[in-house]
Amino acid sequence: MSQHRILVPVDFTPVSTNAVNHAIAVGKALKSELHLVHIVGKKSEFGEAKGRLAAFAEKHLASFDGQLKTTVRIGNLFDDIDDVSVEMDANLVIMGTHGLKGMQFITGGRALKIVRECSVPFIITQSRPIRETGYDDIVVPLDLHQDTKQKLAIVAEMATYFKGRVHIISPAESDEFLQNQLRRNVEFASDYFEDRGIEYTTKISEHDSGAFVKDVVRYAASIEADLISIMNFHEKSLMGILGTSYEQQIITNEAEIPVLVLNPFETRIIRQTPFSF
Repeated sequence: MSQHRILVPVDFTPVSTNAVNHAIAVGKALKSELHLVHIVGKKSEFGEAKGRLAAFAEKHLASFDGQLKTTVRIGNLFDDIDDVSVEMDANLVIMGTHGLKGMQFITGGRALKIVRECSVPFIITQSRPIRETGYDDIVVPLDLHQDTKQKLAIVAEMATYFKGRVHIISPAESDEFLQNQLRRNVEFASDYFEDRGIEYTTKISEHDSGAFVKDVVRYAASIEADLISIMNFHEKSLMGILGTSYEQQIITNEAEIPVLVLNPFETRIIRQTPFSF
């Protein structure tokens, strides 16, 4: 099996240091190689940045006994992260953000496009530290879109590695056809986790799809969840219809719960897992 790699953009702020701590925990669980990357805008900054990144790695990754690499590139974070992840053959990107104001910067404009279109899954963290036990409780919103089932394989892997629990939440729908579709999706997910011996719970939201995002965040905070898993947003999906406010509310949640953002068409986080539903 090929080496699993986690890419972590570093800008030397506390939130990127926290993202590195998340990467250490996930990296230990998945036996991953960690690859720290710092991107500078000018050639004149390259030498100093290289030394600074090496010192940063030595200070903050002393507890990590897996393979570690550091890279400094000249370019732009928003333009280059997907290219770097492909070049490094990364399976996962863990990136720190500065909450709502920071996310206006991180996900606005081109950056939002990068997260949406990146071929590698993202875990987006804020300043909340990861528990010593990792991601114990993972919230999985299940909507009406078929592609949301694809995230179950990765969530199952995470829950298995961290010996965690999965919490499925779906919107309430008054329409009988939509109710049946949601029920089938929830039953599929329940069977999927049960077959793999993963502890799970199911919950129907208090509101329909229009207010689902607020219920997801509220529910995740109420159970002190460690991770929320959502899909990237495409026009044909329910989340795409809800617009970018859905994504911003989830990713910038006030409880600072990290968010795993996945592509609905392809993902490379766990190579041996087939994503066909």
